[in-house]
Amino acid sequence: MKTKVVLLGVWLACAAGAAVAQQPTTDPMHDAARINVRLGLEYMRQGQLAIAREKIEKALQQNSRDVGVQIGAGMLYEQMQDRSRAERHYRQALRIESDNPEAQNSFGAFLCRNGEAQRGEDVFLEAARNPLYRTPEVAYTNAGVCARGAGRLEQAEQYLRSALAQRTVYPEALLQMAGVSFERRNLLQSRAFLQRYLSAVPGTASVFLLGFQVETALADAAAAEEYALRLREKFPDSPEARILADLRRQEPE
Repeated sequence: MKTKVVLLGVWLACAAGAAVAQQPTTDPMHDAARINVRLGLEYMRQGQLAIAREKIEKALQQNSRDVGVQIGAGMLYEQMQDRSRAERHYRQALRIESDNPEAQNSFGAFLCRNGEAQRGEDVFLEAARNPLYRTPEVAYTNAGVCARGAGRLEQAEQYLRSALAQRTVYPEALLQMAGVSFERRNLLQSRAFLQRYLSAVPGTASVFLLGFQVETALADAAAAEEYALRLREKFPDSPEARILADLRRQEPE
C-alpha cells in the first residue's frame, strides 16, 4: 500500500470546513464570508474550480480576517497549482491566529505536499502540542504520513505511536501503522494493526489488498485468500482488484 499523502488533503478539507462552521456573528458580512467559503469548498470538492474561486474570492472581500476563509483560499489556489498564492493564504491564516490548530495543520499539510517534509512535520508537532487542539492524534498522524512519504519509516512509526497514545482506536493511525510496518517488514505487527483497524471500521479496497500482501508474505495462504475474496466481492471494479489479479498471475504454478 502506497503512502497516502493525499489523505492530508482529504482531512484538510474537513478541517477547513470546520474552521468556518462557527456560530453566527453580529456582523452579517462575516457570516456571509463563512457561507461563501463553505460553498467554495463544496464546489472545489466537485471539481468546479471556476465557481469555487468566485465564492472564495467573494469571501475574501467580505472578511479577509477570518482564519477559515484564508485556509479555504489556500486550498483553492493549491488545487489550481498556484503554490505561491496558496502559501500566502496559509501564512496569512497563521498571522491572524498563530495558535489556531486548523491553520497550523493546514500549513503543515501544504509543506508536506510540496516537498518540505521536515518543516511540515515540525508544524504538525506544534499543532499536536497546542493545548487548544482537541484532536492531537490527527496532527501526529499527519506528521507520520509526512515522514512516511519522505521515506523515514522509523520516524513515521514514532509519530503514529504518539497518535495512538492519544486515541487508541484512531482508524487512520492504525491503517498507517499497518502500512509502515509492512514496509519495514514487521509482518506480524502489520497483521495486528490491520486487525485492529478492521475491528473498528469497514475495510476498503486498499485495506484488503494490503491484507492480502501481508498474509502472502507470512505464507498464510488461507488468510490471504480471505482478503482476496473480500476484495473481489466488495470492490470488483477497483484498481486494487486489478492489482490483485496481476499479483495472482505472477504467483508460481
